[in-house]
Amino acid sequence: QVQLVESGGGLVQPGGSLRLSCAASRSIFSFSRMGWYREAPGKQRELVAAIFSGGTTNYADSVKGRFTISRDNAKNTVYLQMNSLKPEDTAVYYCNAIITISYWGKGTLVTVSS
Repeated sequence: QVQLVESGGGLVQPGGSLRLSCAASRSIFSFSRMGWYREAPGKQRELVAAIFSGGTTNYADSVKGRFTISRDNAKNTVYLQMNSLKPEDTAVYYCNAIITISYWGKGTLVTVSS
């Protein structure tokens, strides 16, 4: 069993930055993939960014060049640095981890508004 706890969400103005953190209850070294998803009101949950055990990353087209995913194995934590935020980035952001099965955090709300 793995618990994932997200933090770092909040209210930010357009053009601003936030860094989300996802702390895992155990070592993330063996996780095959960790990622961030988001779910906006009235929309389906979508993959924002993922990082694989070898360090490879991929991003949704809508966030390429603005968001960066990274992992710190020593701290059992995955981060999502979000820059140049837009109102359409407003959503609940969820951390996801895959070993043999998929685990989810409870989410953190990001609101981009002036």
